[in-house]
Amino acid sequence: MARSPGHQKWPNHKVQEHPVRERMRVELDGEVLAESQDVIRVDEDNHPTRFYFPRSAVNMARLQRSTSTSECPFKGLARYFNLSTGSTSLADAVWSYEQPYDEHRTLAERLAFYDDRYPQIKVGQSS
Repeated sequence: MARSPGHQKWPNHKVQEHPVRERMRVELDGEVLAESQDVIRVDEDNHPTRFYFPRSAVNMARLQRSTSTSECPFKGLARYFNLSTGSTSLADAVWSYEQPYDEHRTLAERLAFYDDRYPQIKVGQSS
């Protein structure tokens, strides 16, 4: 990809990635949507902590790509997915940086869930 314009313009803004070695899980309506021991926690200034799951660990049958995108000056272009279970449909509840800026290339093809916007999405350690 390329270097992040955000990190160049605002060098003091922190976007820190940390591997999570505990098994993490995402649930909605009692259904496990993602589960992995290969999760990246992202702590970014002025943003909630996010957990990025490998695409292979996510039940992609529950996601439908939406037309929504957003641009993060630090991570790159985010593409969104709608999330549906048998009883719940949530618009743009999941996103992915498919070609992130160089500083965050480890996020490529990983998915994160809007558990703050949609509190019915539960993200946490597996029991």
